[in-house]
Amino acid sequence: MPNVYIGGLSMIRTQIYLTEEEMAALKSLSSQTAKKQSELIREAVDDFITKFSNSRREDILDKVAGIWKHRNDLPDFDKLRKEWDRLNI
Repeated sequence: MPNVYIGGLSMIRTQIYLTEEEMAALKSLSSQTAKKQSELIREAVDDFITKFSNSRREDILDKVAGIWKHRNDLPDFDKLRKEWDRLNI
């Protein structure tokens, strides 16, 4: 299937199935925002991809790094690693 160029971007045509409720909501949003339904769908797909992308995952990991640093009920991980390293020699 040949690509279509819209606004300088190469687009590949696809087909999706929506429920009646989804279609009604999409038509309503299209009217409210003065955007084409296809544009709204592309925006939703882009948002979904961003939400689950590696960079998002890395951002979350950066935010939680060190959250246990003040806990005193955890084992000495450095000591455990050294013991494991000795077992693998």
